[in-house]
Amino acid sequence: MREFGYQRASDVAGAVALLGADPDTRFLGGGTNLVDLMKTGVERPARLIDIRELPLDEIESTPEGGLRIGATVTNGDLAAHPEVRRRYPALAQAVLAGASGQLRNMATVGGNLLQRTRCGYFTDVTKPCNKRVPGSGCPAVEGEHHNSAILGASGHCVAVHPSDMAVALIAFDAVVSYETADGPGELPLREFYLPVADTPHRETALPPGALITGVTLPPTPTATHSRYRKVRERASYAFAIGSVAAALDVRDGVVRDVRLALGAVASRPWRAVAAERVLTGAPADAETYAAAAEAELAAALPLPHNGYKVTLIRNLVVAVLTELAEEAAR
Repeated sequence: MREFGYQRASDVAGAVALLGADPDTRFLGGGTNLVDLMKTGVERPARLIDIRELPLDEIESTPEGGLRIGATVTNGDLAAHPEVRRRYPALAQAVLAGASGQLRNMATVGGNLLQRTRCGYFTDVTKPCNKRVPGSGCPAVEGEHHNSAILGASGHCVAVHPSDMAVALIAFDAVVSYETADGPGELPLREFYLPVADTPHRETALPPGALITGVTLPPTPTATHSRYRKVRERASYAFAIGSVAAALDVRDGVVRDVRLALGAVASRPWRAVAAERVLTGAPADAETYAAAAEAELAAALPLPHNGYKVTLIRNLVVAVLTELAEEAAR
C-alpha cells in the first residue's frame, strides 16, 4: 500500500476545502470499500480526509413527510431506524441484505453510494480495465462475466454496480445532496450515476471536489408496502447476482401505483421504467407482472455466460409483486 497522509475534518466547508487543495485526496467515511481498494493498489490517494466526525449522522423527517438521511449515518443505524422500517421497509431490507453486521456498523450511506464495482478485472491491477485505466480494454466481455451486466452495458464495460441500498433508494426517487466550494447542490439518484457509454471511468455526475452530505427520500405512501429481494450465490455476505426492490399499491384488483428497481443487472441501480408503465392501471395478476418484466428485459443484451439473469430477474419480479399483492389482499 502506498504511504498516505491522514487528517480529520471538523466541518463540511473545511472538508471540501481540504479536498480542493489536493486532487490526490479522498474522503474517508467507514472505509469498507476504499481501504480494500487501497490494499490492492486500485486506489492510491496521497491523503485521506476523515469525515466521520462531521455533523451528518442524523435521520430526520422532512416537513413534506419524507426522510433526510445524513451521509455519515452508518448502514446499521439506517436499517434499524424505526421510521425507515415503517415508511420504507424495502430500504431497511436492502441494507440488511448488503453485508455482515460488522461492516454495516462501519459503512456509511454516502460511501455506499460511491462504492466501486467488484468486477475481478477492475480489482486486479495486473489486468486491463477501462474503468480503472481508460482505453485499456474490457476483458470481461470475452472472459469471466457470469455476474456481468445485461442492461445498459457497452463493449467498453460490462461491470455491475454492487450496492443493495442504492437499488431501494432509486425505487423511491431519492435525491442526493452535496457540497462544493461553490456551494450546495442536489442530484436525483436517477441522474447521479452516469451511463457506461465509452467512458466507464466516469461513474457519477458529482461535480469535482464534491462531498455528499445526505440523501432525501420524498414522501411515498406506496413505499410502506414494499420489499427487497436479493439472489446470491451463497446464503449470506455475498454480492447479488440479481435483486428487486418493489412497492405496490393495489385497489379493486388494479395496480394504482408501483415502484420497481433492479440490482446487479447494470453498471448502476436500474429503475424499471418500462415495467412500471405496463403495470400502472393494469390488473394485479401474474400475467401482468410477467408482461411488465418482459417489457423491461426486452432491452437486455446478455453475454454468453450471464443469460441466466434474464430468466432470474423475470421470475424474481413476478414473485415479489405476487407476494406484495397477496399480502395487501389479506
